[in-house]
Amino acid sequence: MDLLTGMGNFGTSAVGYIIPFLFVLTVVVFFHELGHFLVARWCGVKVDVFSIGFGREIFGRTDKHGTRWKLSWIPLGGYVKFAGDENAASMPDAKAMAGVPENQRAGLFFFKPLHQRAAVVAAGPFANFLLSIVIFAAIFSLVGQRTALAVVDSVQAGSAAEAAGFKSDDRIVSINGSAIGGFEDMQRIVSISPEVPLTFGVVRADTEITLIGTPRLVEIKDGFDNVQRIGQLGLSRKSGPGTDKIVKTDPFTSVVKGAGETWFIVSRTFSFLGGMLAGREDSSQLGGPLRIAEVSGQVATLGFVALLNLTAVLSVSIGLLNLFPVPMLDGGHLLYYAIEGAKGKPLGEKAQEFGFRIGLALVMMLMVFATWNDLVRLFT
Repeated sequence: MDLLTGMGNFGTSAVGYIIPFLFVLTVVVFFHELGHFLVARWCGVKVDVFSIGFGREIFGRTDKHGTRWKLSWIPLGGYVKFAGDENAASMPDAKAMAGVPENQRAGLFFFKPLHQRAAVVAAGPFANFLLSIVIFAAIFSLVGQRTALAVVDSVQAGSAAEAAGFKSDDRIVSINGSAIGGFEDMQRIVSISPEVPLTFGVVRADTEITLIGTPRLVEIKDGFDNVQRIGQLGLSRKSGPGTDKIVKTDPFTSVVKGAGETWFIVSRTFSFLGGMLAGREDSSQLGGPLRIAEVSGQVATLGFVALLNLTAVLSVSIGLLNLFPVPMLDGGHLLYYAIEGAKGKPLGEKAQEFGFRIGLALVMMLMVFATWNDLVRLFT
C-alpha cells in the first residue's frame, strides 16, 4: 500500500515538474539558438533548420527564406542547422564543401570569413547572458527587490559570529570593503564563502569598527527539503516595522543590477568548479535534467516571478557551459577558430573529427554523472 501511495505521489509530482521544466528549458534554448540564428542571418548564412528539441518533428513550418522551424519530441535542447552542415553539431562535410561551385558558396557558413563564423557561434551563449540581464532588470524594475536592514538581533552561542565578536544591534555595512545593500546581500556572500575569512564593516553605537569572521560550512535543508552545503555565521537579523522594504529601480539602474546579478552567477560558478577541483565543494551538488525539472517544479509553487528568476539563472549557466573550450560545444568551435586564426588555416579534418569525438565523450560523461547524482538524490 505504501509503495502504491509513493508511486502515486511521484506521478503527481512528476506532472507538476514537467510543465515548469519545459517552460524554463524552452525559453532558455530558444533564445540561445535565436542568437545563433539572427547573427547567421545578418552574416548572410542560409539556415536550413531551427529546432527546439531533438529527434522526430512534432510540428513545424518553413518560412520564406527556406528555414524549417520545428518542435521535436526530445525537449532537452535544440539546434540551428546551417546549409552545408553534416549534422546538428555544425560539423561540415568537407568533401561535399570542396565540390561546391564558387557561385553557390555565398550562403554557406563553411565559406564565411573567420570573424563572421566566430560571431555566429559566440552569439548563442551571449544571447543567454542578455536574456538573463533582461529578466533580472525587469524583475528589479517592475516587481522590485526586498531589502532588509543588516542589523543583528541575536548571536548564536558558540557560532562563528560570536567568535568574530558580533553583538546585538550591530549594523553590517560592508564585506571585504564592498558596501552591501541589506541583510540578503550579506547572507548571499556568507553562504558562498564557507571557511573563508571575511572582513566586515560594522557600525556599533555610531562608530564603525572592523570584524573578521569565518563562516562555518554547514548542511541545511531549504523549504523543499533539498540539502545545501553553505557558509553560516550564526546570527539573526532584527525584524519589525521599518526594517525591510521592497525597492524598485529605474530601467537604467535595473539593467546595471541585472548585469551585476549575471556576473555574480558566472563568478560563483567558477568559484564552485575551482572548489570542487580543490575538494572544498561537493560534486554531488551537480545536477542534470532531472534536477532541473525538480527545482523548476518546486520554484513554480512560489509563483511566476520566481520561475522567471530561475530561468535567468539557468540561462546564465547554459550560456557559460557552452563557452567552455570543449569540442561539441560553442566554446570548442571558438577554440578551433582561435587556432585557425593563429595558424592562418583551419585544423585538419581528422584533427577536428577526433576533437569532436573527445568532446562528445566528455559531454556524455558529464551528463551521466549529473543524472546519476539526480537519481541518487531522488532515491535517498
